[in-house]
Amino acid sequence: MTRALALLAGLVLAAIITGPVAAQTKFETSAKQAILIDFDTRAILFEKEPDTTMFPASMTKIMTALLVFDRLRDGSFTLDTKLPVSEKAWRMGGSKMFVKVGDEVTVEDLLRGVIVQSGNDASIVFAEAISGSEEAFGELMTKRGEEIGLEGTVFRNSTGWPDPDHVTTPRDMAKLAEYVIREFPDNYKYYSEREFTYGKSLDGKPIVQSNRNPLLYQGVGADGLKTGHTEAAGFGLTASGERKGRRLIMVIHGMDSVRTRSQESRRLFDWGFREFTNVALFKAGEPVETANVWLGDKPSVQLMLEEDFTVTLPRGARTGMKVTVKYQGPIQSPIAKGQQVATLEIIGPGFEPISRPLLAAEDIGQKAFFGRIGSAISFIIFGAPSG
Repeated sequence: MTRALALLAGLVLAAIITGPVAAQTKFETSAKQAILIDFDTRAILFEKEPDTTMFPASMTKIMTALLVFDRLRDGSFTLDTKLPVSEKAWRMGGSKMFVKVGDEVTVEDLLRGVIVQSGNDASIVFAEAISGSEEAFGELMTKRGEEIGLEGTVFRNSTGWPDPDHVTTPRDMAKLAEYVIREFPDNYKYYSEREFTYGKSLDGKPIVQSNRNPLLYQGVGADGLKTGHTEAAGFGLTASGERKGRRLIMVIHGMDSVRTRSQESRRLFDWGFREFTNVALFKAGEPVETANVWLGDKPSVQLMLEEDFTVTLPRGARTGMKVTVKYQGPIQSPIAKGQQVATLEIIGPGFEPISRPLLAAEDIGQKAFFGRIGSAISFIIFGAPSG
């Protein structure tokens, strides 16, 4: 009986699969803070002070636009909705869309003013239309950030105008960018626009302003999001782009010039695409392994993953990774389809262990009473389940 109990408590199934290895890779940057994430797998490819507080400057406007996207989704705004320009918005310094006091401007034009032109004036128009004041809008921005998992972010205004309490982290900005891309793919298109024309100068010429995101002009697959700069913050960029169906999100911050921001962001972006690849291991619902069942109407149960399972690994290394299926068994019947009964674990050099729950792919009932008795006796005598 002791042997039987030990087997019941401790049987572990291990299925070893050889695949690409995660060799440790290195990258150096002059940026004070940075993080690089694979969009699909959420794997962190690089980080440097990712949770250290920083001033987001105009990268704040990603959240300002997100709150507008929310209202487009719930119907409170349409792209043609016109919003009034207050004197405060008109007088606001810094980067501008050049709206005029008393004008009524469409939501779509204001969005382009915020995203493409980094307009502080357009940002304040949205803040006042949605919350009545910038102060109230800042509270709404902070609350919305908490809802999507931002843990180190407090917003005080819609523009990123310097305020000692207006802070975030690179990790939070990456989470914010990921949320926008996942939740608002139709609105995300505005971030790839290279220029927007609005208003006229004193000599009557149209005012054409270019997007400040340097990666949009370098043919590297970038399609968003937003730059930021203040004297206290330095130069920063929250960016994303896609190559051959694979998307990265990058936040890089605290650089000393526009040129350095352009160079360092390009280097890190290229490095992430060049040095890493995504490896598809299993499809959702596809059998991963089988596990023995105790006193079931079937001797084993197939194990599956609920979602597709892809991992991000450095290129070039093909040995050393292990994929292991673990369960305590034989698994006691009855078993319901979709019930977690095992765990898939991946280990290898250069990355943290990865685990995913494995689910039963089918219902397994119990044997009839006399069948259970026979199996139990067989197990005690022979030390193995009879099925």
